[in-house]
Amino acid sequence: MKINRKIIEIDEELCDGCGQCVPSCAEGALQIIDGKAKLVAEVYCDGLGACLGDCPTGALKIVEREAEDFDEKAVEERLETLEKETLEELKTQCPSSVSQSFSPGISCKKANEPTDQKSSSSTLSHWPVQIRLIPPDAPFLKGADILVAADCTAIAYANLHQDYIAGKVVMMGCPKFDNAEAYVEKFADIFKKADIKSITALVMEVPCCQGMPVIIEKAMEKAGKSIPLNKVVISRTGEVIQQ
Repeated sequence: MKINRKIIEIDEELCDGCGQCVPSCAEGALQIIDGKAKLVAEVYCDGLGACLGDCPTGALKIVEREAEDFDEKAVEERLETLEKETLEELKTQCPSSVSQSFSPGISCKKANEPTDQKSSSSTLSHWPVQIRLIPPDAPFLKGADILVAADCTAIAYANLHQDYIAGKVVMMGCPKFDNAEAYVEKFADIFKKADIKSITALVMEVPCCQGMPVIIEKAMEKAGKSIPLNKVVISRTGEVIQQ
């Protein structure tokens, strides 16, 4: 039933698709579709505007208009669906997603090179590394310092292993193209179970990457945890521009 009430409105001209608003909506009403934030359905939006403060371009505002009434039951069903979709996605992953821990080693190419070429050494100590694939109860997460790295940082920053991965559990993903709400749930579960010591969020300077620290903060809030968080920003040319 349609009533006159407050509801979110999105200015697509201002929206750059960064995705920071998505994890801010506890009802799962927002989603990035074709590079823009969209209201999935009017019944999912409670009109309180919790997402407004996380939009860097001012594309979101609360308006009063005729809209479908907010439906708490529909929201519960949507959140359950999102969780099931994430679980189903994990079930279809290849066998290499099985959790493994190992000692950081040296690549095959390294065997024929001088031992002082430090930059070619891998410091990775576990598998998998994708956020969606890492189970919250993975042994390597216990008491770990974690590095949450946006996918593009691995290409942009040349010395990623020695400067950031060494001594940390790395978790990689894309805050723009992956499910931000599923990320919040995953991190919250990890924070509840793993006693994480510290978090480094490694992101690119582009707007869409800025959603990753927001996701982590939302997850800490959901888990009732306060964990030291260090945000590191990498430029398109591979330089650290904020730390």
